Amino acid sequence: MRYKKRINNIKLRILALTVITILVLVGISIPIFKENKLFGKVEQKISKDNILNNDMNSNQVIEDKGIFGKYYDKAEQKLQTLTIEEKIAQMFIIGNSESTDYQNLKSYQFGGYLFFKDFFNDKTQEQIKNSIEDFQNASKIPLLIAVDEEGGKVVRVSSNSKLVPEPFKAPSEIYINGGLEAIEQDTVNKSKILNNLGINVNFAPVVDVASNPNDYMYNRALQQDKDITATYAETVINASKGLGVSYTLKHFPGYGNNKDTHVGGSVDTRTYEDIYNNDIEPFRAGIDAGAECVMVSHNIVTSIDPENQASISPQIHELLRKELNFKGVIVTDALNMGAIHDENTIEEAITKAIKAGNDMIILSMDINTTDKDGSKITYSRIIDAVKKAIDIKEISVDIIDEAVARILAWKYYKEITLLKDGKSLTK
Repeated sequence: MRYKKRINNIKLRILALTVITILVLVGISIPIFKENKLFGKVEQKISKDNILNNDMNSNQVIEDKGIFGKYYDKAEQKLQTLTIEEKIAQMFIIGNSESTDYQNLKSYQFGGYLFFKDFFNDKTQEQIKNSIEDFQNASKIPLLIAVDEEGGKVVRVSSNSKLVPEPFKAPSEIYINGGLEAIEQDTVNKSKILNNLGINVNFAPVVDVASNPNDYMYNRALQQDKDITATYAETVINASKGLGVSYTLKHFPGYGNNKDTHVGGSVDTRTYEDIYNNDIEPFRAGIDAGAECVMVSHNIVTSIDPENQASISPQIHELLRKELNFKGVIVTDALNMGAIHDENTIEEAITKAIKAGNDMIILSMDINTTDKDGSKITYSRIIDAVKKAIDIKEISVDIIDEAVARILAWKYYKEITLLKDGKSLTK
């Protein structure tokens, strides 16, 4: 009898272990089969409440350095050699035009420059190349040299027929006439032209989903649905690799039908579910393809953060970093555009942008740039704004270090560490 009882106990234990094993396996397997059909990977959707409460589940975050990972050791070594002023300067991309105070600009070690149409007007390739090389030679750390070369309505380099025979066409026109193959070829051609001039960042493509001709962003977007726009984002990022030019997904978290933020504020009142299910997919596709940079818009997205513009919203950046697992560089749209400028002093805007989680800040500046009260915005003023915020403990040095390490790692990743004179980041 005891023997039979012992056998029965063993059988019960085996049965219990079997059930537990099955439950564990089922528990693990459930998310595996929740596959995103577009991207072929697990879709880790999070609720609006998690974003609004800043309460992200730690197992949703992959703790790695991402796309720039193997360059962080060098970046952190270089970081230790920089003064606080040099660290701060690395976080700014300064927009330049013909009226920019170039001589004064060269005394600052900013992270990069953004050139607009008038910089290229009527100049030859050699003149542009020499000007950019002059900037690089004046910088201790190689510069990010950027343009907005979207094609169609927004062209910079290709506005000058001496540089490009005709302006680059709008992505919507290219796609309608030649599909994704034509998009890929356009990206390759564009990259080769920009790289030849010394330009290494393009603030494109616009991956906002816009299908209504009345939308402000319609003429700059692909004008297709989210799935085709997502494939477009992936195509551009893949085609750009190895050509010396980094491309930027914009304008996160999706522009929707909002107004022009260059001239004033714009409020997006769509639901979180609508934005997540419609606008986020192109960004996810581009990030999964290896996007190095994402630009954040100035729209107030009420369902995520009803108080702050996206570019200065911690919740928006949480969505980008943790839900989309973006490990690259986050950059603001120009911080002195009307949507920000009308409500914040330059000091307030910069402080909010850094605290929100931006790595780099774009400021369009020339000798006439003024703040909301009419006071002049100078290069030294924007550096001092961050120093003061550090001094009063509003921004920690750790936040600065994290951003600058990522910027430096990006520069190593981009293989722009060596210039013609042999100067490098490690020098």
